[in-house]
Amino acid sequence: MDTPQTVSLLATGGTIACTTDAAGALVPTLSGEDLAAGLRPRLHPERVRLRVRELGRLDSSSLRPRDVDEIVAAAHRELEDPAVAGVVITHGTDSLEETALALDAFHGDERPVILTGAMRPSDATAPDGPDNLFDACTIALDPAARGMGVLVVLGHKVLPARGTVKEHTSDLAAFAYRGPQEPARPAALPVAPLDGHRVDVIAAYPGAPRDAIDAALDAGAQGLVVEALGAGNIGTDLARGVEEALRRGVPVVVTTRAAHGEVRFDYGGPGGGASLGALGAIGSGHLRAGQARAALLVALATGTDPRALF
Repeated sequence: MDTPQTVSLLATGGTIACTTDAAGALVPTLSGEDLAAGLRPRLHPERVRLRVRELGRLDSSSLRPRDVDEIVAAAHRELEDPAVAGVVITHGTDSLEETALALDAFHGDERPVILTGAMRPSDATAPDGPDNLFDACTIALDPAARGMGVLVVLGHKVLPARGTVKEHTSDLAAFAYRGPQEPARPAALPVAPLDGHRVDVIAAYPGAPRDAIDAALDAGAQGLVVEALGAGNIGTDLARGVEEALRRGVPVVVTTRAAHGEVRFDYGGPGGGASLGALGAIGSGHLRAGQARAALLVALATGTDPRALF
């Protein structure tokens, strides 16, 4: 009889672990073992071993860089065991894309690391968490997933971490991939703590003042992500703030609030993308604000030129 394969399940909380309290609010109450209880029989215990590690029970909107550091470290510890075929991480969907990008930036192992979650709580009439978790474990065991980096498996979709975003607040297939048809992953970097580094996201809008940039710099931001308009353009006053940040040596990444397409530095003028690029701002390519911030945090933590991550 073949030796059973091992899947490591790391539980962090999120809607997949939520139940409804007396006031009708969703609260993460289920443990990793609770989630695993209904999964084990579906995985055929004689062929698959499920190893569970509880990392926390948080809404992902509450995650801090040090929490992401703990998730990264835990995934790497699990992969030190050659018996592990893959790692599955249950995670809240609100910031899943940021954690996925950070994990992928540090992931150089052939075996997959897969994030999954749920859009409905576990006590819903028809919860989606059990099927998402089963699908994630199935993909973790699939040889075809080797060498693909970190994946997001949710709503019967299998998506690469880099370029995947949550595009719907409630749809069961809430995530979509917005990257190129043939995505390229930067080389994996040595693990370094994100905690202690600060990157702020600044939203651009017509007539936006530079105040938010000045406040972020005064508060100690070490990097900025500007969520620009269109293909990567901002107003004149905000552009002066970007210029000041770059003058101080603070890297600035320009992304876009548009749902689809790449950032392109085409336009001139004080806040046009071409002008921002000439000042030293970095275009985010197809990464949106959340993942652009995570990539810049990784660059700061590892001492890497940010352009290598975009």
